[in-house]
Amino acid sequence: MSASPPRHAKAPPIPPAPGLTVDADEVVYGGRFAMQRVRFRYTRFDGAPSGTLTWELWRRGNGVLVLPYDPRADRVALIEQFRLPALAAGLPPVQAEAPAGLLEPGEDPALAGARELLEEAGLRAGRMARIGGFLLMPGGCDEIVHHYCAEAEIPADGAATHGLAHENEDTRVLVLPAEDAFRMVAENHVQGAPTALALLWLQLHRARLREEWT
Repeated sequence: MSASPPRHAKAPPIPPAPGLTVDADEVVYGGRFAMQRVRFRYTRFDGAPSGTLTWELWRRGNGVLVLPYDPRADRVALIEQFRLPALAAGLPPVQAEAPAGLLEPGEDPALAGARELLEEAGLRAGRMARIGGFLLMPGGCDEIVHHYCAEAEIPADGAATHGLAHENEDTRVLVLPAEDAFRMVAENHVQGAPTALALLWLQLHRARLREEWT
């Protein structure tokens, strides 16, 4: 009898939790990421057992996003890149976003964020302020994205392209006055929630950062 293949590294079994009963836990797809199908029951708020639920769970692991901010010039840099899921959702396929990427197991998010900022926008991170870690899609994916705002010297003319050739990355830098970036969020021209969240955080903390970072 042959041994079963090893479980996908990004899809460990669901951990125990009070009131949770897992009836089945299988990895149904194992490419770059993994898809788990879990059949489970849990204890409801009234103390009664729930019915049986079957959920598909997309396992992506952790990621990091860095919003570069130049406190002296009071501007930010975003990147534009092609996003197939945006097109599938009926949105423009070229999206304006903050530089971001996935973390390797055990990788420091701040260091990884500084690396992504350099690779995708050609900018070097100075001081970094942690914004927080947020689930992107709590109903179906386990990815937590660690958000940072990084001090950076952002030239007025940042219209250059970047990205790793071996990953087929193609990112174009978009430099904006901070107020224009905030207006893009208010008018829903920034359609990726992680970037919108980072810009809203900056809008709240901008005065403090300009005082501390200049």
